[in-house]
Amino acid sequence: MRISVRSRGAMLAALAGTTLVLSGCGTSDDSGSSGDVTLGFVNGGDTEFHSCLQKAVEQEAKTENAKIFTADSHQNSTTELSNIEDMTSRNVSALIVQTVNVDALKTDIAKAKAANIPIYLTSVATSDVNDILGAAVVDLGKLGALDAGWIAQDAGGKSVQVGVIAGAPGAASDLMVGGFTKALPSTAKVVANQPGMFNPVKAQDVAENMIQAHPDLQYAFVASEDMALAARKAFDAAGKKDVKIVTANGTDEGLAAVKDGRLSATVANSAMLIGQTAVKNAVGLLAKKKVDKIANIPLLLVTKDNLSKAPQYCPK
Repeated sequence: MRISVRSRGAMLAALAGTTLVLSGCGTSDDSGSSGDVTLGFVNGGDTEFHSCLQKAVEQEAKTENAKIFTADSHQNSTTELSNIEDMTSRNVSALIVQTVNVDALKTDIAKAKAANIPIYLTSVATSDVNDILGAAVVDLGKLGALDAGWIAQDAGGKSVQVGVIAGAPGAASDLMVGGFTKALPSTAKVVANQPGMFNPVKAQDVAENMIQAHPDLQYAFVASEDMALAARKAFDAAGKKDVKIVTANGTDEGLAAVKDGRLSATVANSAMLIGQTAVKNAVGLLAKKKVDKIANIPLLLVTKDNLSKAPQYCPK
């Protein structure tokens, strides 16, 4: 998990150098595909979400008989633009972009337009959809609101303290946290809000400091399951096993933690479905087929009561 949002600051990661590689899915070197469509996938980072998303994109490209090139922007908007420039030089039929920062999209789209290459977005969409080929959109504001709704129900109207461990500023995390905080009841006070940068080590450090500063903390919203599990370790080590954590993703590890009680709830948003939808719809839109320009990816609040309904998160 999207629409345009205000800038929330520059991305933290330093320029890591453009990483552009041939995928083993649908390239002339590896699979002998005779497809006329060539896709360039520019991924935003290195988390489990990004890995699963890329795997789904590669697998679906093979299913659609399309050639695929992939690149990783390592959560850096400058690298993202460089990757897009490299993709346009390969004259791909379309770009699929998981952006690192929604504020970078204007420049990304302009660069692709100048090369007459359409862009299909994953997780977010621009405010003007005429600028893009299409998008597989996750309503990240709704995602945050679902977690907030669980806290509201669990708190039962009591006054409670809530902590937030966000991801990296500027993209998905801003939308999730915004949706979460807006949907909290007035009786729930956010006493701390710090970025974990989608890094479990950083998130654990944030959680340690948070529980020291706010020993009466009762709930925590954490922007990804890997960070949430790191926060769980920090809270437990501080003797605060009663802090309830809500999060997002729906990975196998996350669902197992919901089952055993380490996490109270997670919002499942399947990286596999996002990637499959992006490739299938991009190919369809290029062929002028009747395909939804904007595809909304379903969300599900998962607790112990409905674990069996969680969608598959990552391709096998």
